[in-house]
Amino acid sequence: MDGLILGLDLCDAYTQLVCDAGEKSWIMPTVICKKKEEDVWLVGEPAYASALKGDGIIVDKLVKLVKKDGTSTIAGIKYDGMQLMVRFLVQVLRLAQEEYGTDKIKKLVITVPKVEIRLLECLRRCGEYLGADPEGIHIVSHTESFIYYVLSQKREVWTNQVGMFDLSQDGLCYYEMKMQRGMRQNTVLAEWERLEESFDLNILNSDKGARMADKILCSCGSRLIQKKLYSAIFLTGKGFGNLNWADNFMKLICSRRKVYMEDTLFASGAMYQGMDLLREKSAYPYTCICEGRLDSSVSMKVLSKGQESQLFLAKAGDVWYEAGADVEMILDHQDYLEFMITPLDSKKKKLMRMVLEGFPKRDDKTLKVLVQVGFLDERTMAVTVKDQGFGEFFPATEAKIRQEVML
Repeated sequence: MDGLILGLDLCDAYTQLVCDAGEKSWIMPTVICKKKEEDVWLVGEPAYASALKGDGIIVDKLVKLVKKDGTSTIAGIKYDGMQLMVRFLVQVLRLAQEEYGTDKIKKLVITVPKVEIRLLECLRRCGEYLGADPEGIHIVSHTESFIYYVLSQKREVWTNQVGMFDLSQDGLCYYEMKMQRGMRQNTVLAEWERLEESFDLNILNSDKGARMADKILCSCGSRLIQKKLYSAIFLTGKGFGNLNWADNFMKLICSRRKVYMEDTLFASGAMYQGMDLLREKSAYPYTCICEGRLDSSVSMKVLSKGQESQLFLAKAGDVWYEAGADVEMILDHQDYLEFMITPLDSKKKKLMRMVLEGFPKRDDKTLKVLVQVGFLDERTMAVTVKDQGFGEFFPATEAKIRQEVML
């Protein structure tokens, strides 16, 4: 075997790992424990067992710890969120490495509910400890891994809209995906929402609580999926591990619709994406618009070799934390820059003008600037412009301007 392709679903309540090498998968609580008298770290259920026996100190909610830049003190030693996350992920990945007899990881795609900058930076830095090349590690949102899972199924599954309910210890969420055809390239649109009607899974342990949960789901289902044409509806999460309590909800969603249950949907979707990233040509030739990707293109009108054209700095469907560009420009008869922001519905495009306040006044075609475009998330663009001077005649100044723009 020349290396593993792994999909890992990382949440505060649970972690799931799926490998392309076989049918085996791993599901465990996202907790880590250090033995009191020795330098031994345990994760998942063994971590809970050690803590219950009193010979280990446990830490949970590792994702939240990373996002808030928190720390935890174990046996007098302070560990930050990243240090604990590294130890946790090393132990989790070791399960697959030992199962298939190889330490090499060709692709690791980590999927999280929402890609946030602090978590993203931590998981990227974790890469050097995980046995994978930094270029072989990707972080995506649950919505994106949902897309890849659905597109990996037979075409009739996603001919029309696809819905999904995710019921876990972290809450109740609803996802929806549809294909937008007839454009230059087919586009997949997916979105999600955390439902306020969420409930603690412990209420399923009593008949009264189970009836209440069924009623809540029926109310959500009626509001979200009626009057829509679905090819399929998926159910995932620990709450759907046993459906005996959800008779009325199942009758509702199974009416003239195909319904599928998949425990490891997000991790499997991440694994399918990892497989696709290794192909010379993608098996999914679509523009994906979802959380973690831009829903608008950004361009500037420029003159190059006497020809006017649109210079694209980012395109709809680009991963926001990888999107952007650095461009040098020479301005002619203007003290401003203009950016065209074009969503999928081109009728809603808008022009954003950035006035270069504080920049030196120079003769025409002697003001050269560096334009740096990046993104803070999928909806926020950050633009920085710096004076570059112009050869020996006009040395660069410290003139600089930065602006954040909502797409």
